[in-house]
Amino acid sequence: MCPHAHRHSIFCLVPPYVLDKIAQNGTPKQRAAALRTKSLDNTFRALRLATQAARFAPARSAVATAVGMLGKRRTIYNASNTQNLPGTPVRAEGQGATGDVAVDEAYEGLGATFDFFAEVFDRNSIDDSGMALDATVHFGDGYNNAFWNSVQMVFGDGDGEIFKRFTIALDVIGHELSHGVTEDESQLQYFNQSGALNESLSDVFGSLIKQFVRKETAEQADWLIGAGLLADGIRGVALRSMKAPGTAFDDELLGKDPQPSHMKNFVHTFEDNGGVHINSGIPNHAFYQVATRIGGHAWEKAGRIWYDALRDPRVRPNTGFRRYARITDDVAGRLYGVNSTERQAVRDGWKAVGIDL
Repeated sequence: MCPHAHRHSIFCLVPPYVLDKIAQNGTPKQRAAALRTKSLDNTFRALRLATQAARFAPARSAVATAVGMLGKRRTIYNASNTQNLPGTPVRAEGQGATGDVAVDEAYEGLGATFDFFAEVFDRNSIDDSGMALDATVHFGDGYNNAFWNSVQMVFGDGDGEIFKRFTIALDVIGHELSHGVTEDESQLQYFNQSGALNESLSDVFGSLIKQFVRKETAEQADWLIGAGLLADGIRGVALRSMKAPGTAFDDELLGKDPQPSHMKNFVHTFEDNGGVHINSGIPNHAFYQVATRIGGHAWEKAGRIWYDALRDPRVRPNTGFRRYARITDDVAGRLYGVNSTERQAVRDGWKAVGIDL
């Protein structure tokens, strides 16, 4: 697939509305860190580096594909609390643990994500052509975020008061790298419903990667994104809940989780790129509904339906929830039969969030 025109410079994990709440409610130190983080995020979003558009192009060559067949190619860099990217290489593919927990968590998380896409979907890395996986840890001073910038993963250490290190949650790593998969397979605009769908797809695959590593069934999974990321004393369990959107946190500093789980509560806003991190709760909950209705390991059937739908040529730049739902319905019928329980689960799952096919 050719590089896409609608390429975005950064996909951050922590939504801007959370940073806004911290900037309003935090201590002077916390407010300063939140504003600094948001300023960095906005700067990265404004950048349109020439290397972004070219990043996927070399991987499409026969040479790159041949190299990619060798398997994982991970490199972890240390920014040493500066904003220099990528930083100093500290662990390469095949090297042993360093003892730096952030370095080693990033290394293992990149590997788990590669293995998931390879074993479940027969996908050769993020671009399906053996793309090397690079990540930088210890980025910035108390940087409260993690992001994918179309070139690599970047992890902040968190401030220790609100957020712990951003390598701590496997689904965070999977979420961000999955933005690269979506970026490679579709041209979903990062705005309004198509942007919320983009965010939801990363939550879906991030959660599935965690479930795959833990060998959990849909019923056993916690369906949380970023569990363990919130620091001690923060009233919350994660950044988002796919099982119960709107319940992940309720804290005087962070505010209350604003995600809706049903179209009747869809949030109309121009903030957060039209609510991409907020309204993603609706397709997130639809996937949870589908996966638990089908049962078993969610990556085997529900995940396959969502992945094949992402790759469907009918996914357009402005694809919204209903169009994507109809594509998943068609895919389920093709994979498992028009009268299958899997297809009915897809229809019932979308209906549960207010989307009739």
